[in-house]
Amino acid sequence: MAIVEIIGPGKTPVAAENLLKLCRKNHVPATGVYSWQNHLVAYGKVASMQALQKNLAVLYAGNEVKFYPAPFYKFDRQYCTDKVTAKQWDNIILTANLVKDPAKQQQYLSHHATQFRQWPEVAQGFCNASFQQLLVFRQGRQLVLVISIPHGASLDELNPKTSLNNPRVDEWNRLMKQYQEGLPGTKPGEVWVFLKPVIVPKTAPAKN
Repeated sequence: MAIVEIIGPGKTPVAAENLLKLCRKNHVPATGVYSWQNHLVAYGKVASMQALQKNLAVLYAGNEVKFYPAPFYKFDRQYCTDKVTAKQWDNIILTANLVKDPAKQQQYLSHHATQFRQWPEVAQGFCNASFQQLLVFRQGRQLVLVISIPHGASLDELNPKTSLNNPRVDEWNRLMKQYQEGLPGTKPGEVWVFLKPVIVPKTAPAKN
């Protein structure tokens, strides 16, 4: 899986129409398009995202286009006792920045590289919460987090299960806070922000 992102120069939302057209052309579900303020994101298979990226610089001239070719961190159900996955998933996408300190950025990456070995309780928490997959992408200082949950489930209901009777997850979350900060446009103290799915306008039925 991969991500392409278009970032507008100001606070005005980036129009999604051209991106949606490209998604249809490259067989990317419209449900893979998300936005937050001046950020527009498409999430899908690597080959499709590569095809999208080639056209975006022209279609979105004057905007920054970023490509996230692969996650640097991946959790999936192989780490769970129950390895069965749901037939359908809902993807929740969030974004934040790493702090500017290069040493802390490297510490953050190192913690994730060794998490399954040194912090196995974190993966167990994801298993307990029925997370199907969790990916973290990075481009520069920006992080994009994709949490996949069973279709129709609620992240608000599932997420507390990650730390239920599992204090190491709370410890991990406290540790990670020192490495993260909000993107420009976030509120004071706000770090991770949720991108909202772009609502695709329904085609009007043909008239007889």
